[in-house]
Amino acid sequence: MLNIYILSVWFFLLDQAGNFFLPCPFKTLTGFDCPGCGFQRSFLALLKGDFQESFHLYPATVPLLLTFIIVLPAKYFTKKDVSLLIKITFVITGTIILISYLYKMIYGHHH
Repeated sequence: MLNIYILSVWFFLLDQAGNFFLPCPFKTLTGFDCPGCGFQRSFLALLKGDFQESFHLYPATVPLLLTFIIVLPAKYFTKKDVSLLIKITFVITGTIILISYLYKMIYGHHH
């Protein structure tokens, strides 16, 4: 019984989360998307289990999350030198962000 209650609260919160998105200051000032525009909606779609919609909204969501999941523990909880790991994950994630942003700016984003 408790599980059903928890699930219903979870789905209610997910449905309401879109009402609390932070507006992008760059887009507000310029009218153009920034390289991070779409992350909040993409993350919410990911929490709802809609991986395809998440990727469509912001392709770098999963790589960004993986970067944090890999880099933070490696940096703060190991005694090994992880500078190469950090550089590689940042370069890969940054490249995905740059390519998806350029694609969106050239071809537009149809949501």
